[in-house]
Amino acid sequence: MTTKIPPMHEGEQAAQAPINAALTPEQKIAALREMLRIRRFEQQALNFYKQDKMGGFLHVYIGQESVAVAAASLMNGQDEMITAYRDHGHALAVGMGMEECMAELFGKATGCSKGKGGSMHFFAPDKHYWGGHGIVGGQIPLGLGLAFALKYKNIPGCALAFLGDGAVNQGPVSESLNLASLFNLPLVIIIENNGYSMGTSLERSSSIKNYLAERAEGYNMAWDTANGSNFYELRAKLHHVMERARKESKPCILEVATYRYYGHSIADANAKKYRTAEEIEAYKANHDPITLWQEQLLQEKVVTEAVITEIDDAAKQEAAASIAFADASPWPDPESIFEDVYSQIDQGTHFFSDQA
Repeated sequence: MTTKIPPMHEGEQAAQAPINAALTPEQKIAALREMLRIRRFEQQALNFYKQDKMGGFLHVYIGQESVAVAAASLMNGQDEMITAYRDHGHALAVGMGMEECMAELFGKATGCSKGKGGSMHFFAPDKHYWGGHGIVGGQIPLGLGLAFALKYKNIPGCALAFLGDGAVNQGPVSESLNLASLFNLPLVIIIENNGYSMGTSLERSSSIKNYLAERAEGYNMAWDTANGSNFYELRAKLHHVMERARKESKPCILEVATYRYYGHSIADANAKKYRTAEEIEAYKANHDPITLWQEQLLQEKVVTEAVITEIDDAAKQEAAASIAFADASPWPDPESIFEDVYSQIDQGTHFFSDQA
């Protein structure tokens, strides 16, 4: 039976993993830039949500930015990505623009989903990004389908399917694990374990021995864990399971220990009741992925404090500009509600048609 992947590239030694040793200074700086862009985008979104500029829900990714950026940095142009409703970070990481994303939050016609999807439904198939899904765990069977399509068409890629620790207990997730293993599909399931599901601690919501990813053993599937605060470790672990999926068509679960600074969503009135303020501040002070990556790059003399400030200022300006764009954009025409209902009819295309 396949079990835990042997320990490799963990902690400080992860920087020496070949995939990380090959990083150029420009690529390391690009990773920092993307993490800062995600954070500044969401901070602006939080601010304007509170000003009633947006409807629906808003699930921010602040504190988890490293996970999406690390995964996106390893995609080979034939990999596919799908995630849940905490999707802004993944969207920006794969190359979606701030303006189209912010406009979607505002419900405007210039949004990436034409104002019809909102926060939970960002999509960019042209960037191999399939959302953005509001049904808890509902994206995992879809990720399974992406993996099946890759194998069926002999495309040398893998499907990255993200979910939170709370979604692990959903029935369709178990069904997907079974099929992924049974059919030997190139599916990499990434559990972003931020510890609290919708507001209940992991210990009170899930029956586990040590890790959620251990459930993979019940499906004869490999699994591993990673520290979401260590960008080098994340990339090394992700690269290993992604290459394994691409070359051997074998699925895997990677559980990433991470943390969200805000509530499950903006509607989470108890965000500071089921955990202490001291705990939140301790994570910010000691485990913030952006701060730790900045410190790493300063230590390596890849950047200076001045360069970090310049990158951060640019991210803030871009986020502010996206607000102005979204605010000035037109509302969707009411008649457009009847458009984009069925992909094949409206677009005349089929998924993966360019690679048939």
